Amino acid sequence: MIDPIIALTYAFVIAIILGLLFWPEKGMFWQFKIGKRNTDRVMMEDTLKQLYDHEYRNKPSTLKSISGALELSQEKTAILLEKLSGMNLVIFDVSKFNLTNEGRTYALKIIRMHRLWERYFADETGLSEMEWHKEAELREHTTTNAQAEQLAQHMGNPAFDPHGDPIPTAKGEIPPQKGKPLSELIEGEFAIITHIEDEPPALYAQLVAEGLNPGMQIHLLEKSSSKIRFTSEGEEIVLAPIVAANITTIQISKDQQIEVPSKSLSDLAVGESGEVVMISKSCRGMQRRRLMDLGIIPGTVVTSELQSAGKNPTAYNIRGAMIALRDDQARVVRIKKNN
Repeated sequence: MIDPIIALTYAFVIAIILGLLFWPEKGMFWQFKIGKRNTDRVMMEDTLKQLYDHEYRNKPSTLKSISGALELSQEKTAILLEKLSGMNLVIFDVSKFNLTNEGRTYALKIIRMHRLWERYFADETGLSEMEWHKEAELREHTTTNAQAEQLAQHMGNPAFDPHGDPIPTAKGEIPPQKGKPLSELIEGEFAIITHIEDEPPALYAQLVAEGLNPGMQIHLLEKSSSKIRFTSEGEEIVLAPIVAANITTIQISKDQQIEVPSKSLSDLAVGESGEVVMISKSCRGMQRRRLMDLGIIPGTVVTSELQSAGKNPTAYNIRGAMIALRDDQARVVRIKKNN
């Protein structure tokens, strides 16, 4: 005969286990179901984004191209596209997939949230450039329309993300793509960078390392099948053509070019002074605000006063205060040397 206390204990333990597994909405079984549903939704939303990206760039949306962009097998991608078709978000036309009006509206909503978050991370946080995209992808699928509008208003309703991509309006309006790849410029031409492609990450990392950003002016010096050489903000840069193709530019005339000082704060020797002309566009967010809060704005005269043994950091006299700056901070401050 089973001891009643032991039987009661077993029943109590089994009840707890069943509760943990099947408790409505909170149990592990339901959490698994919810998690799977959320994962399916994320994948479908990512597919809509890729379809819109292909459409915006006038690239054919084939099963192969979409599966490659999503880094999924063609079989899994086909299942996603079939689900989206059943939801009247995608239609198949001959050999390619197209968004319906409803699908395009949905895609633009997700893209808007993604680019708003990227702009927020760039301007309002200390996250590095390589983290903006990844963090935005985590937020875009859980942000409500109301939250997106609050975020946009907080930043003054920005028109572009930090890479130069246009941010769709709340009504789904977006300007057409303009410009051409840097790799298509002709030697001697001047241009302004309007967009930096952030995928694939390996190529984007090279552009980040060079300090290139939308708004910078460039002058193409040399172009060949193995390299593209140009100047930007007084620095000479050499890129492989495949990397340069990830930079979109709009050509300008030589007369339209704004002279950018070739000297930076880090070029000052101890005892030398210079007048701040600008802070490089490669300096963003918290670092840019910190430099401006220190008084580093156009017209400020800065004197190099003292260098550490390794010349990093250097102490500068800025508006009567002694401020130590690292070499990477001083390099982004463009100056005009005083005689």
